[in-house]
Amino acid sequence: MVAQHPQTSVARTPANRTSGRPAVPHQTPVRRSWARIPVTVLAFTASIAFAMVNVVDPSSGAVASPYYQAPARFNGDSAQRLVVADAVERTVQRDSFGAEAKPTPTPTPTPTPTETQTASATADEEESGSAEAETAAPVQRAAAPDPGSAKAIAYDMIVQRGWADSEYDCLVLLWNRESGWNVYAENKSSGAYGIPQALPGSKMATAGADWATNASTQITWGLGYISGRYGSPCGAWAHSESVGWY
Repeated sequence: MVAQHPQTSVARTPANRTSGRPAVPHQTPVRRSWARIPVTVLAFTASIAFAMVNVVDPSSGAVASPYYQAPARFNGDSAQRLVVADAVERTVQRDSFGAEAKPTPTPTPTPTPTETQTASATADEEESGSAEAETAAPVQRAAAPDPGSAKAIAYDMIVQRGWADSEYDCLVLLWNRESGWNVYAENKSSGAYGIPQALPGSKMATAGADWATNASTQITWGLGYISGRYGSPCGAWAHSESVGWY
């Protein structure tokens, strides 16, 4: 049995023909790829369009319309204001002065005192003389007060005020005449009450609610009244000596 082998074809080179001319090689034609042309054109067009966007205003068509109205900015206010202040004016002034001769003083005539002025001066002299007489009126030395009595209370208050013992002497004479140092002394006709004969007696309530029965309260009010009106007990006594009351 004989094995069969497949037949193989062997390419044979054709025999060169000799025609007396050299062989000319065949040129392969160049094929162009038309598929790349649209991509190139598209890239070029896109770059041109991108550049034109920056050059041409997109709203130029709207602005060119006769109905175009620019929108208000900054709520209608101007974006910038320029205020020019007035020019500064400088005024220079120079003081002026003049010299004049000192005027001769006119002698003032001596006024002739009239009758009214003379009477007024006389009245003032009489009042000052009476005041001096009141303050200079001598008083009798008072005896030492009994301890715990109304006079002892008054003496202590006079010492606390810094007054001299002579003021106590005047006070003893004054209130001996007015009330005899009686806490309950009352003037039926005038309504005066107490040691200092306050008129009305309720005035002494400023010194204490027990003004009707307490000697210390009455004396405190009495010395305050004398100090404010006459300056001292001797001044009140001089007035009482002059007119009969204080």
